[in-house]
Amino acid sequence: MIKVTIWNEFLQEQRKPEVAEIYPKGIHGAIADGIEQNGLVLRTATFNEPEHGLTEEVLNDTDVLIYWGHVDHKGFQDNIVDRICKRVHEGMGLIVLHSGHHSKLFRKLMGTSCDLLWREADEKERLWVVDPSHPIVEGIGPFIDLPEEEMYGEHFDIPVPDELIFVSWFEGGEIFRSGCTYRRGQGKIFYFRPGHETYPTYHNKDIHRVISNAVKWTAPVKREKTFYGHHEPLEVIRK
Repeated sequence: MIKVTIWNEFLQEQRKPEVAEIYPKGIHGAIADGIEQNGLVLRTATFNEPEHGLTEEVLNDTDVLIYWGHVDHKGFQDNIVDRICKRVHEGMGLIVLHSGHHSKLFRKLMGTSCDLLWREADEKERLWVVDPSHPIVEGIGPFIDLPEEEMYGEHFDIPVPDELIFVSWFEGGEIFRSGCTYRRGQGKIFYFRPGHETYPTYHNKDIHRVISNAVKWTAPVKREKTFYGHHEPLEVIRK
């Protein structure tokens, strides 16, 4: 079983009635309801819980963390950022959604500003699949159409991705590297752009499938015992 923690600020839903109408259970609730749950153990955590709901015990019991943040990046506790980064380096998978690009967490893992061009407007977005052989896009066609989204455009100040999975085109003409993977230590990271809170993006079945696939891809491979060939490791040879 893959243990997944879905983290959402859960602030926009409480402050804006139009967001609460779209996501009555919160964005974390929509993701939890939508992704494939076979083989997963799900929990959710939010900003106003003690330690943002991401205690040592929770993170040590998490294989994959899904992270959505936006309006209060600066208020996220630095010691918890360090705690999450440590777990990623130890092998925990991380999926960063939409405005999580500006979180302290993502910036620390990338080592760059993660700044980008943006425009909050009702624009059509087409997410083109760049690497159709990648497990993250299994079951997805050549593109995903979203009728309304916020525009994110280049230049996106991130390191060159290990793998480029999606490139978005917007009706305003901009393009954006909207699905990127990285490895940090033993952990896998997937950044996925769609998901502005005023649009029903997290009710889209294709978006659910991408996140479900990404959970499986970022999850650490668990082995009961390490073997070399057909033999257990030799004892350490002491001089």
